[in-house]
Amino acid sequence: MIPRNLTMLTDFYEFTMSNGYLKNGLADTVAYFDMFFRKIPDNGGYAVMAGLEQLCDYLNGLSFTHDDIDYLRSKGCFCEEFLNYLKNFRFSCDVWAIPEGTPVFPGEPLVTVRGPVIQAQFIETMVLLNINHQSLIATKASRMVRAAQGRAIMEFGSRRAQGADGAILGARAAYIAGCAGTACAITDRAFGVPAVGTMAHSWVQLFDSEFEAFRAYAKVYPDNCVLLIDTYNVLHSGVKNAIRCAKEVLEPAGHRLKGVRIDSGDIAYLTKKTREALDAAGLSDCKITVSNSLDEFLIRDLLLQGARIDSFGIGERLITSKSEPVFGGVYKLAAIEDKDGNIIPKIKISENVEKITTPHFKQIYRLTSHEDGKYIADVLTLRDETIDTKKPYTIFDPTHTWKKRTLESFSAEPLLVQIFKDGKQVYKCPPINEVRAYCAEKLSNLWSEVARFENPHPYYVDLSQKLWDIKRSLLEKY
Repeated sequence: MIPRNLTMLTDFYEFTMSNGYLKNGLADTVAYFDMFFRKIPDNGGYAVMAGLEQLCDYLNGLSFTHDDIDYLRSKGCFCEEFLNYLKNFRFSCDVWAIPEGTPVFPGEPLVTVRGPVIQAQFIETMVLLNINHQSLIATKASRMVRAAQGRAIMEFGSRRAQGADGAILGARAAYIAGCAGTACAITDRAFGVPAVGTMAHSWVQLFDSEFEAFRAYAKVYPDNCVLLIDTYNVLHSGVKNAIRCAKEVLEPAGHRLKGVRIDSGDIAYLTKKTREALDAAGLSDCKITVSNSLDEFLIRDLLLQGARIDSFGIGERLITSKSEPVFGGVYKLAAIEDKDGNIIPKIKISENVEKITTPHFKQIYRLTSHEDGKYIADVLTLRDETIDTKKPYTIFDPTHTWKKRTLESFSAEPLLVQIFKDGKQVYKCPPINEVRAYCAEKLSNLWSEVARFENPHPYYVDLSQKLWDIKRSLLEKY
């Protein structure tokens, strides 16, 4: 990617609060912030963590230019001491995060930041922007990939994305969650996401006839010839001209027609009839790709109707997560340290129960059954707690505490790993193909009941007894 200084991409109140912290002698107070989300998009059963690599890029590039300082001075509300602080700014926070590609659930810290409050507060906007956007698209893509039942999904949405970053990083997130490739060429160059694409209707329209358009394309790309057959009429001309092109142009030169694409009409009916025509012509190896405003529900319905589809190209409903285009992650204070380094938990209370935060410096343990390798539940604990898997361990619902279960044959994996230490990156972001494979592996450990589209079985995120006691005591106090 082209390096950019995005330090100033923050909400203005981060500056006003930071200036206020400094003037009140609180700039060096060590604070803990958690980034988490409250609700899974589309009422789904899980979300997919993404965007960590871009967050690392942002944190590594934090610095204020002379123009930045001059702009802030012009606002007339910041003291010179604060502006000098920014001029000599050095990021010194510790950061922990859940690796990209991990299935995640509401209430879990996806990112935890510890450091001087003036810094930990300042980075709020970009923590949320990076993780919210890509986690949203990865989650939507994962649903579509599951609906396709092993058929390839290609991301085709660049022209409908909300800006350049929405297109580039949305394609990256979709690939992490299992999409096979993207139409966005720059995402291939920047991240190695395979770029795919054939022709538009304009190619076909430019020639005097549909067959001439197909013939010209086949001669240029004989080894990768996929023809768009719905410019005029799929069954009366498109598939017939595609077959003619295969027989008269490609096969005499020793090549095969790789595929056809349908972008409009009754997809189920047209693909069944197209498959019949291709098979009858000895082109059973020719693949059928469809596009046209698809989502996971339309994909599922098409397959239930017996549509003959080998792959899907999906645009706006994927790249914008059209059905629910907000991930809703938030960034909340969880604790501070006193002068002796003792952690003092902090809680936000609300009339809306789902907005009550979980205090303290935490770890997340994912519990997995030894019997079937499936995830049982996640448990939020205090940072220094461990779960002894050699002894029975009782988990309980933090809201309905009478719901309990004692586990005896399980493993406990900590999810939060350290990304930055004293402002220096200590975590190596893995190549995107490794992230994609990791995501597929971890998703396979979810119960199918948790992954279904409608009314998924809730995945439990419980609290350890110690953490629950602290949260309850703070609720009673306030």
